[in-house]
Amino acid sequence: MFSENSDNLNPLHLANIIDDDTEFIPLLSQEDEDQMNKQDIPEVLSILPLRNTVLFPGVVIPITVGRDKSINLIKDAYKGDKIIGVVAQRDQAIEDPTYPDLNQFGTVAQVIKMLRMPDGNTTIIIQGKRRFKLDECVQTEPYIRCKIVPFPEKSANTADKEFMAIVGSLKDLALQIIQHSPNIPADAGFAIRNIESHSFLINFICSNMNLDVSKKQELLEIEDHKERANRVLEYLSKELQMLELKNQIQSKVRTDIDKQQREYFLNQQLRTIQEELGGNTPDREVAELKERAKTKKWTKAVEETFKKESERLSRMNPAAAEYSVILNYLELLLDLPWGEFTNDNFDLKHAQKVLDKDHYGLEKVKARILEYLAVLKLKRDMKSPIMCLYGPPGVGKTSLGKSIAKALGRKYVRMSLGGLRDEAEIRGHRKTYIGAMPGRIIQNLKKAKSSNPIFVLDEIDKLGNDFHGDPSSALLEVLDPEQNNTFYDNYVEIDYDLSNVLFIATANSLSRVQPALLDRMEIIEINGYTIEEKVQIAIKHLVPKQLEAHGLKKEHIKLSPKIIEYMIDRYSRESGVRGLEKKIASLVRGIAKKVAMEEKYDPVITEEDVIKILGGAIYQADKYQGNDVAGVVTGLAWTSVGGDILFVETSISKGKGKLTITGNLGDVMKESAVIALAYLKAHSDQLKLDYRIFEQWDIHIHVPEGATPKDGPSAGITMLTSLASAFTQRKVKGQLAMTGEITLRGKVLPVGGIKEKILAAKRAGIKDIILSKDNKKDIDEIKKDYIKDMKFHYVSEMIEVVNLALLKEKVKNPIDVKYFPEEKSSK
Repeated sequence: MFSENSDNLNPLHLANIIDDDTEFIPLLSQEDEDQMNKQDIPEVLSILPLRNTVLFPGVVIPITVGRDKSINLIKDAYKGDKIIGVVAQRDQAIEDPTYPDLNQFGTVAQVIKMLRMPDGNTTIIIQGKRRFKLDECVQTEPYIRCKIVPFPEKSANTADKEFMAIVGSLKDLALQIIQHSPNIPADAGFAIRNIESHSFLINFICSNMNLDVSKKQELLEIEDHKERANRVLEYLSKELQMLELKNQIQSKVRTDIDKQQREYFLNQQLRTIQEELGGNTPDREVAELKERAKTKKWTKAVEETFKKESERLSRMNPAAAEYSVILNYLELLLDLPWGEFTNDNFDLKHAQKVLDKDHYGLEKVKARILEYLAVLKLKRDMKSPIMCLYGPPGVGKTSLGKSIAKALGRKYVRMSLGGLRDEAEIRGHRKTYIGAMPGRIIQNLKKAKSSNPIFVLDEIDKLGNDFHGDPSSALLEVLDPEQNNTFYDNYVEIDYDLSNVLFIATANSLSRVQPALLDRMEIIEINGYTIEEKVQIAIKHLVPKQLEAHGLKKEHIKLSPKIIEYMIDRYSRESGVRGLEKKIASLVRGIAKKVAMEEKYDPVITEEDVIKILGGAIYQADKYQGNDVAGVVTGLAWTSVGGDILFVETSISKGKGKLTITGNLGDVMKESAVIALAYLKAHSDQLKLDYRIFEQWDIHIHVPEGATPKDGPSAGITMLTSLASAFTQRKVKGQLAMTGEITLRGKVLPVGGIKEKILAAKRAGIKDIILSKDNKKDIDEIKKDYIKDMKFHYVSEMIEVVNLALLKEKVKNPIDVKYFPEEKSSK
């Protein structure tokens, strides 16, 4: 509230400066104020311009006089009646103000004392008496003298309750401000409490408020006491709020500083205690990190980064939040295997032996690994290839990575990518984030403690993406041999060389893998196992593994190849062996129970034992259904769990040429049926059919097992053969199945999944198979021993299919399919 300018002094302090003979009233009573207002005022007054304050009636203030005009004025007044006029300047910057530079309202003042200060300046103490208004200037030299008009002073209305309440509030607020301000003397509150005159209280507060001159001048010019009190109350309220906020901020800052000092003191004590107990102090931690760094084989960039961050750590307060962040970062740099490699085992015969022992079949993959080993043996700095093993579930893609690591003598790391959606899982987070971590590539290398491990990226086709980013795009750098020697992790912030890592990705479907990612990998397809291969895998791997897992010995259970084949055929329809392993585990648990309960049993397992332990057969054997009915043809299909056979049935009835297709078929399969019918219509003469019959017979094509969705173009020649058999009523060749895509031009195109389809055909007892000439290369990759009892017919034209598949013999009780001219004439 009170201005802290040296020109304003509390009236009680002034009383100590002024002689006892001086007549002035430091604190006015109401009577004193009434008497002062009745005093006569000269019509012409010498005017003292004030630069930085405003004088209010009744208030005593000291003024330092520096201008020559002002000093002359004071000397003349002090010799005379000591009455002068005091007016504030409009602009404080004016050094020698003239009459126009003065405000129109001022205060009559009495010079109480004139003092010569030690610095040579003259200080006067004046007391305001009454307000006045300047009328006209009558003299400018040696100082300004003006005619004045006295300002009417009204007594405060003590009967007005609102006015009295405002005055009470003013006094309370003033006392609160004094209490909250450490720079205002406490006896200022004593002065406030002892002022009896309400108008003087208002003037006293106005004079000592911390306001600029213009606002104080506005207060001086307000005639009504109530209005002026209201305005002062508004200013005081704002000042109190600012003062409370200021004190609150200072208190908070003081508390924070005290807290930091306390934490520093406690940390010093903790450091001393740790030293006494032999524990690690922060200095010792940094020293240990630097000692570990001496043995690292890192590049100059890594060394400089470590040195810079360790220096920062040594200068930092251990209580700081960033201390642990930098400490974790430095520990990661030390834990990463910079330039550390395991020695490869270049014994190719040993590698071949390990791969054959752990996995049955998979010759293509094994050959590629041995090729890589051979080249690496000849050229030690070869960049590691990036392979993608693609095939159905359970065929050993993931476990193959472990076998390769074993064969090479390298560390093995597996990283599951299924459901991964955040790009930061690959590249890491920046250190600025709370809880930041390096990406999983760097984390796994840290665990492996080697820069050349076998790194399996499992289920790469199951990667997702969302607003966090696209992880598959982040993998583009990891899986590019031309880029991954400078892999950048956001947490490490230093390039890391991944070119020596042998990445092996696995996938079930390539359709969901980003094309740019596929382009960077060498795709190796792993087909499903044949029944013979599954039997050998079960005998060599699965059964011994489950016996060991359940604590049994070889003599406790004896599984013949025939029983294993029965389990494969009836309990686990799949390309791999994962489901078969579960069934073998269930069978072994059933025997383990008997052994544990000391029951008598025959260790030689029969089909009855399998049914008793595993329950009834889940699947029925695929069997060829014969050729007694026209329009029924056996096709071959590929599924996610291997190959299967399917039947295409066509029936015709008299009607108007309507085509109906059922069996839960997809668009591509429906289009194959339409193409087959269009071809049959266009080439009806080659089958000795009247082209007009298609207008009088409705056609219904159905593929059984309607609950199972079916799609794809490979049933094209099967549908053509089915339609041709239905219209000609000729038998289809016995023990025959087929697969191939058709075109309107009559061409037979190649299809995929040949190995799986051939396996399914053999299981069903099929002897003859029709397929495209371009699929001959797929048949050549199948072991000859497995298909020695099967005959393959390679075709390129659709008419060849019909000629091979249909016999000259008609079915029993054939339908007379012909054109009826009388029906057309009756329409």
